[in-house]
Amino acid sequence: MRDVLSAVVGKTVRQVARLRGGGSALPGLVIEKLDPGFLGRVLGRLPYGVVAVSGTNGKTTTTKMVVELLEARGLRVFTNRTGSNFSRGVVAAAIQECDVRGRLDADIAVLELDEAHAMYFIDRVPPRFTLLLNVLRDQLDRFGEIDTTAKLLQRIADATTEGLVVNREDRLIAAIGELTRARAGDRVDVREFGLSNALLATFPSDDDFHLSAEPGETVETGEEPRDLRPAADVMLLEIGDHEARFGIDGEEHRTSLKLEGLYNTFNAAAALALVRQILEAGPLASDGGAARAAATNAELIEALARIRPAFGRGEQLVLDGEPLELVLVKNPAGFRLGLASFAADGVAAMIAINDQYADGRDMSWLWDVDFTSLSAAGVDTVAGTRAWDMALRLEHDDVAVGHVEEDLRRALSAFRERTVGRPRRIYCTYTAMLELRRALADLTDVEDVW
Repeated sequence: MRDVLSAVVGKTVRQVARLRGGGSALPGLVIEKLDPGFLGRVLGRLPYGVVAVSGTNGKTTTTKMVVELLEARGLRVFTNRTGSNFSRGVVAAAIQECDVRGRLDADIAVLELDEAHAMYFIDRVPPRFTLLLNVLRDQLDRFGEIDTTAKLLQRIADATTEGLVVNREDRLIAAIGELTRARAGDRVDVREFGLSNALLATFPSDDDFHLSAEPGETVETGEEPRDLRPAADVMLLEIGDHEARFGIDGEEHRTSLKLEGLYNTFNAAAALALVRQILEAGPLASDGGAARAAATNAELIEALARIRPAFGRGEQLVLDGEPLELVLVKNPAGFRLGLASFAADGVAAMIAINDQYADGRDMSWLWDVDFTSLSAAGVDTVAGTRAWDMALRLEHDDVAVGHVEEDLRRALSAFRERTVGRPRRIYCTYTAMLELRRALADLTDVEDVW
């Protein structure tokens, strides 16, 4: 009866919020206050349990990949599709998807979790499986130094009941895997995803940014030399133009990809490692009636080739008959890889930088990004609440800026008028991306992620 009442109240609040143009997380906020145990009861019934995806960069796209790989194997998946990764966003998504009895038509939940707000979530719903992607200097006003973020991720790992997948190329994430092995023993299956030695320089860790005196200099961490390490469960061996080669179980698999951006290719290795672990474990023993999904490595690779980018993460739209790419940027590594992933020539560029809570208030990280790749083509428009900070940063790298406009809608309109007949690309922080997508929805087809 309590689930029915919470579901009805939540759905009513959601409908009212939509009519008033309110936020999608409002129903979650209301139900968190009225019925704190709602989420635990709803997710606790799922045969395959709950999967958590966390880390600084790549959560939304990686979660989407995991979801679609599992769906390709016939599993019904509940997820927070909008990328709202605070606990109230997960509750709101559950209210939207459940029936009036508070039941989800799903076998498994795959949830993107914000590093800090995950603490509230794991106290109520311990994940069965967890994927930890990376620790980078992001939103220092929220988290402080990266050791603080690593401690939060360690708590998620400690709460995980059966399987953990970690990035072996990130020193702090790899350490979480080792500590979990020591603490949990055989109770938790710890696996790794990683890179070939040839790709290490392409995907710098936070150590590479902040411990090295010079680009490419080796960081002494006391770890085993990288060329002597055994292969990870899933390895990214080689990348090309919308294609990649992966190593799994001693076999190599080459595939085309619809994903955009270099980092998403590495995240694909993470998604493959996690999905392999989930499918091998099968449904919880307490749910003998649940169907067991299975897949060969080749079948997973085939499904991976069909996955498209998450909204705003290399998302491709069409505006005035020309392509428009939205590239989310939120820290030095992400912006660097975004710039490296897309050629600047022949494309009109706009950069939109906001400093709202979800973006991080401290934008000093922009000075850790090398923008010289934009020097030849320049940037047509710089927009957002921190537009002038961005323009100053570009000036120091001799990147010409055509126009500065803080208001995003006015900036987008003028950018569109000046660049008719040219492909366009917009690099944007999170809240800038959301506002631009809303504006673009009035001009072209944009996926509804409500």
